[in-house]
Amino acid sequence: MLLVLGKVNRFFAFLLAPALGFLVAFSQANPVDKLQAEGLVLPAKQTDEQATALREKLDESKESISRAEKLIGEIQDHAAKEKQDLEKQNKHLENLLAASKSQTQKSADVLDTILSNMLGNPIGQSFGKNSTVKVYSLEEAGYRGYMAKVRLNNAKALKMVLANDSVRSKGEKTSHAGKRTGAILAVNAGGFMTDKNGYVTPLGITVVDGKIRTFSNNSSLSFVGFNNKGHLVGTKITTQQQITQQGILQGASFLPRLLQDGKRLAIPKGWANARQPRTLIGHFDNGDLLVIVIDGRREGWSNGVTLEEAQRKLQEFHVVDAYNLDGGGSSAFYYNGKLLNKPSGGSERPVVSNLVIMP
Repeated sequence: MLLVLGKVNRFFAFLLAPALGFLVAFSQANPVDKLQAEGLVLPAKQTDEQATALREKLDESKESISRAEKLIGEIQDHAAKEKQDLEKQNKHLENLLAASKSQTQKSADVLDTILSNMLGNPIGQSFGKNSTVKVYSLEEAGYRGYMAKVRLNNAKALKMVLANDSVRSKGEKTSHAGKRTGAILAVNAGGFMTDKNGYVTPLGITVVDGKIRTFSNNSSLSFVGFNNKGHLVGTKITTQQQITQQGILQGASFLPRLLQDGKRLAIPKGWANARQPRTLIGHFDNGDLLVIVIDGRREGWSNGVTLEEAQRKLQEFHVVDAYNLDGGGSSAFYYNGKLLNKPSGGSERPVVSNLVIMP
């Protein structure tokens, strides 16, 4: 604003320079005296006419200066008012932001209290530059497995990682993907097909860093995507343009979707009441993400969980939207350099994609 006023003042100074110069010259000497001093003699009538003309020009110059001063004053008053309005607006925005942060923190505190009452205190916590991760054991909830509550400080802290960064590969273990990328947390992600030579390729849609690596318009699959704000995207994807339009940076596919707006969805008949190892993902009502891995198919340790049971438990956790990711022998939960769960096959299975969280 000061720069604009400076330019305006310089403009008017330039505009008024001829008039000001005339005033200075006129004030220093009487034009008639000056002519006489230089030996020039003018007729009296002509001299009077020139004097009258000079006085008229002087009056016009004074009026121009007066109008310019008035205009400059009005501009300065308007600029001052705009500055005051801008300061008030900035203060209002600061207050709104502070209130929003306070409300978000209160919501997070309430959620942490609910989870601690249900699951006990976190068994691990990470407060990084890019994310905050709190890990809970699910034993108190009656299951062998783990849940991570994730708050992203940077949307790019969440990444979908293809095995060895290739669409077709021999697969990659979740713990290896976590270590390779320097992640604090990693879980297996999308489903895949395996050919006769042991190569795996993703099912459905896969998006990595905003690039569509695979696209199949399979209506039976659910797409689990994350946009450029780090929010879980729960819409049905039917075209590649949707991915770009919604700013989706990461994503993979499996089935089925479990919760929508806090309500349970119908479980497909072929998946109903089947007790299996599971990998689940969703978000709470305050926007924080959660990932869950529950072990199964291990006699004396854990038989797994049905999707119907998972739905009810997720509702108890105050989860809004939730999806089922690839499970069974693929389910793996890596945190802070260690694989915490016990995969059903006795060891980790190489998978086609993993979801990783950077610290």
